Amino acid sequence: MRLGLIGAGNMGGAIIKGYIASGAGAAGSVTVFDKDGGKSAALAAETGASAAKSIAALSDVSDTVIVAVKPNDFDTVLPELAKTLARDRLIISPAAGVSISYIMKFLGDKSKVVRIMPNTPALLGAGMTAVCRNAFVSDGEFDAALGIFKSIGRAEAVDESLMDAVTGISGSSPAYVYMFIDALTNIAAKNGMGADKARIFAAQAVLGAAKMVLETGTDPLTLRQNVCSPGGTTIEAVNVLTRNGFEGNITEAVQACIDKSKQLTK
Repeated sequence: MRLGLIGAGNMGGAIIKGYIASGAGAAGSVTVFDKDGGKSAALAAETGASAAKSIAALSDVSDTVIVAVKPNDFDTVLPELAKTLARDRLIISPAAGVSISYIMKFLGDKSKVVRIMPNTPALLGAGMTAVCRNAFVSDGEFDAALGIFKSIGRAEAVDESLMDAVTGISGSSPAYVYMFIDALTNIAAKNGMGADKARIFAAQAVLGAAKMVLETGTDPLTLRQNVCSPGGTTIEAVNVLTRNGFEGNITEAVQACIDKSKQLTK
C-alpha cells in the first residue's frame, strides 16, 4: 500500500509513527503533506517517510490517503484533492463530526470513503480505532484499512451511526483518564509520595485494570466487587465515590461529548 497523509498534526503524526514503527508499512511507501512545510518535513525526518510539496504531488504517489486535517479545513482540502486524486483511490478520514456523505459531496458519488475515530495512544501502539465505510469500499480495501489501525492498537468495524458514541467512549476518553491519574497522583503526593513515583503507581494501576477487563473477559462490576472486601479500604473509597456521584458524573460528561459530536456533524 502506498499511503499518503494530509495533515501532520498530533493525530496524523500518531497514526503514521505507529504504523511505520509497527512494521505494518515501510517508511518508503508513506508520503506526508502539511500546509506547514516544517511539520511535514519534521514528520518525514522522524519516520523516514517522504514529504510532498503539494496535495497534487501526494496524490500522484498514493493509493490510500488519510485526510487528517481539522474539520474546518475539509472545505479547502477536499476540493483540491478531488482535482488530483484518481476516483478509485481510498480516502480515510479521522475528523470528528465529518460524515461520509459530506466527504462524498466533494469527491464524487462513487468515491471510496472510510471514516475512522482513533485516539492518541495510537502513537504507542495502544490506540482504539472505530472504522466504518461506504458501499463503494470493497471487503479487501476495508480489510487493508483495518490493518493500518490494528497495527497501532485495536480496531473494530462499526456502523457510522455509532461514531458519535465512539467519540465519547474512546476517542475523547484518554483525557478523562489523564484527569483520573492526575487526581491519584496529587493525593499520593499530599500523603508524602514523590510526584514522579506517584504517577507511575497510578498509571500502572489504570493500565493493569484495563488489561484485566480486556484479557479476562470478566465484566467491570464483578472485577470491582472482587477487589472490595467488606469493611476494607477499597470499599471505603468506592462508597465515597458512589455518594459523590462518580458514575453519574462520568455518564453526564460522556453524554455531553456525544451530544457535542452530534452538533458538529456535517
